[in-house]
Amino acid sequence: MTQEIFHGTTILAIRHKDGTIVAGDGQVTLGSIVTKHKARKVRRIYQDNIITGFAGATSDALTLSEKLEEKLKRHNGSLTRASVELAREWRTDKYLRRLEAMMIAADKNNMYLLSGNGDVIEPDGNVISIGSGSTAALAAATALLENTKMKPVTIIEKAMKIAADLCIYTNYNITVEEIKK
Repeated sequence: MTQEIFHGTTILAIRHKDGTIVAGDGQVTLGSIVTKHKARKVRRIYQDNIITGFAGATSDALTLSEKLEEKLKRHNGSLTRASVELAREWRTDKYLRRLEAMMIAADKNNMYLLSGNGDVIEPDGNVISIGSGSTAALAAATALLENTKMKPVTIIEKAMKIAADLCIYTNYNITVEEIKK
């Protein structure tokens, strides 16, 4: 018996003058079957000062979220330092190396993409995304930010809807979390 791989999601983060917003859809699939419609893949950690969003296997992502929170406690809430430490451990630890997930972690000033390859990527601009619908969400959010005067929360909701319109692994049950400066 072969085990099917969990596919997709879309996580999108936008940094703006008043803070940072992270959104994620709620669909969980197992192969070609939708197994859950209202999963919560975006959550607050570390005294509600950090928002994380994950794509990939749920248990792996929750493990990473717990590890990030441990690192945040150890480094007094420094997201940059905690992210670097998590990525280092993720890449080198025999157990963690096998985790199949990606994460966006954000506070009011910073946002990073974290991966098991040891990546800690801070975007050049104000938008970053992961998951199967990430390119659609990233393109839509960037276009709306650069060409409209919409509020950031409206932009992230519209960009996530566009991703759901295009990506079969992304649905319209969107969770949005915001941290204000």
